[in-house]
Amino acid sequence: MPELPEVENVRRDLEALVVGRTIDRVEVRLARIVRTPPDPRVFEALLAGHRIQGVGRRGKYLLFEIPPYTLVSHLRMEGQYRLVRAGEPEAPHTHVVFHLDGGEELRYRDVRQFGTMDLVPPGGELPKGLAELGPEPFDPALDHGAFRRRFHHRTAPIKAVLLDQTCIAGLGNIYVDEALFLVGIHPATPAHRLRPAQAEALLAAIRDVLTRAIAAGGSSVRSYVNGYGRHGGFQMALHVYGREGEPCRRCGTAIEKLRVAGRGTHVCPRCQPQPRRSRRAGQRGARV
Repeated sequence: MPELPEVENVRRDLEALVVGRTIDRVEVRLARIVRTPPDPRVFEALLAGHRIQGVGRRGKYLLFEIPPYTLVSHLRMEGQYRLVRAGEPEAPHTHVVFHLDGGEELRYRDVRQFGTMDLVPPGGELPKGLAELGPEPFDPALDHGAFRRRFHHRTAPIKAVLLDQTCIAGLGNIYVDEALFLVGIHPATPAHRLRPAQAEALLAAIRDVLTRAIAAGGSSVRSYVNGYGRHGGFQMALHVYGREGEPCRRCGTAIEKLRVAGRGTHVCPRCQPQPRRSRRAGQRGARV
């Protein structure tokens, strides 16, 4: 699933490509992509004739500002937007087409069909997942003290906590694994056992890895492409994610793949020693 760096890159590309453009009409080919309003024909009618005035992001959600509405789009696993000239051959699994002024189309393609769109009217209720998001990693108010207070009482593995979007928004499997490696914390470490200094270092690592990933265009470890259809480059700089059996870039120890919090998890067993108690706890890492 695209994480914060990938969605941010898509947002920036769409901002350059479609802001200021008017939607002449909309075609919804797969009704379940549109959740709100429940009738896709109403969705099409409400957007026709309106101008896209901005593209924002909150966590992993894209927010198209189309006054008086906000179109909330979640890419999920493989959602992609492409701007093309009208008449160009369509890629398979193109489910929503926004026909824009000037003879171009913004096409939404989703092979797995897990993506969602919600059209929110002024004062309308936000989709549940969006409404419950925690703070953004780069929020100035999120200092290391505020960061630690979000999980200091939780006994779940720190990886599970960081993947919880109500704790902090935008993180997923790739960047949680990478940040934990950078500070030498095993993903199965109970969150409440992190010391203040570790929490401070972890927040800095999260911001560092996200900043570098955004600058590199995100990570294309599977199907991700940006708004121009280009792959990201940060997968070449990953330390642990997807590198099972390869030597650690720091110490040369083979990277291991474990299962923590129900997710495939990559660690260096030397740089990230497993917490002693986790060997007896139900949440301990198990090789897969």
